[in-house]
Amino acid sequence: MGDGKVPGKVLDIKTADIKAAAPAFHQGAIDLSKALTALVTTLDGLGEPWGHDEQGEQFAGAYKPRQKKMESAAGILVLGLTSIHEAMVDLSDGHVDNDQLIAGMFTKVKSDKQSDGAGER
Repeated sequence: MGDGKVPGKVLDIKTADIKAAAPAFHQGAIDLSKALTALVTTLDGLGEPWGHDEQGEQFAGAYKPRQKKMESAAGILVLGLTSIHEAMVDLSDGHVDNDQLIAGMFTKVKSDKQSDGAGER
């Protein structure tokens, strides 16, 4: 894609670049979702594995009030990565469609008279 190093050339969109980058966001969403699920199910399944000694109580005091917020934030990141993936796929499809539309606007179209020889004598 355009790196801004060429003066006067702001953006150079290559459909192949967009299509190549999109799956990374999809995979990132999958991986983060799996990690979040593992974190939530493991910690919920273990109860309070940090114990009730002084360090455990300090951890619980910092972790428990923020637990749902952290889980929610990670969920939002998963949705964000998924949205980026979908947007990049749509963008690459739209870019191809737009290129085809523009190419069609500049393609010489033969009229019926030219193509069937009716105008020639």
